[in-house]
Amino acid sequence: MTRPTKFKTAAGALCLGLMAMGASASADECRDPEVLRFSMIPTEETTQELSLYQPLVNQIKKATDKNVEFFLPTSYASVVEAMLGGFVDLGMHGPYSYVIAQEKDPELEVIVTYAKHKGHFQEEGPGYKAILVARSDSGYESVDDLEGTVIGLTDPASTSGNLLPRVAFTKVIGKDLEDFFSRVVYTGGHDLSAVAVLEGQVDAAFVATHRIDNVIDRDLATMDDYTVLWTSPVIPQDPFVVDGRLCDELVDKIRDAFLTLGDTEEGRTYLENVNASKFVRMEDSDYDIIRDLKAAKEAK
Repeated sequence: MTRPTKFKTAAGALCLGLMAMGASASADECRDPEVLRFSMIPTEETTQELSLYQPLVNQIKKATDKNVEFFLPTSYASVVEAMLGGFVDLGMHGPYSYVIAQEKDPELEVIVTYAKHKGHFQEEGPGYKAILVARSDSGYESVDDLEGTVIGLTDPASTSGNLLPRVAFTKVIGKDLEDFFSRVVYTGGHDLSAVAVLEGQVDAAFVATHRIDNVIDRDLATMDDYTVLWTSPVIPQDPFVVDGRLCDELVDKIRDAFLTLGDTEEGRTYLENVNASKFVRMEDSDYDIIRDLKAAKEAK
């Protein structure tokens, strides 16, 4: 039987859902909901076209024989709060937002992430980097040249757009971002940061390698438009996370839906559209590097 997929916006739906939730199952019972609720942090893809995710949603529906509702979030925090509130069963987080959420709810469980194709700035595999970019014709040739300029970050819960700049990059400049730059601006997304650099709204910005690749692939910029002034160490890709209170058999089916997505033609199309070769299994310990960065930030 074909089951319907519902696409909703997060702002109203998440709030209503959190208010409407009934009593949860007792601690010794696993959850096996009739409807799986799925959300992702806002990215260039989620803001472009929701239908892009239909092959992935179809695969999850087929593997679990359940309805799937997809919620479009307004921020990283909205996905975190929805999972913590029990309204979302499956979510894609940023590495940093996952660590924040998992500290508050240890039952959250990483299952998979993307293995990305090699792109313009992105390297092949299940990792990525933060890069600091300026316009190639800006005259900025080194990090020192940026002192006193306006810098773009993405979201407070972003790994490459906030955490890495505040921990790894500040070791390079020897001071906090607010003391080095004249102004620090949160743009709301990696694509917005990349475009803000080109439009002169900020002098430079920290962006994720795979996210700026998306901007280039959409013909909003070219690789030659940017000069890279700093590159971070490799960190793991965005994790797909389930509520660990779901029944083990259901979690296994959800994970298998991701891992076998490339076996279907529409699944391969989806992977190509997000510049990935496949999904790979991930464990919570793979994100310990993010915990170390978070601890270093909090110790400052």
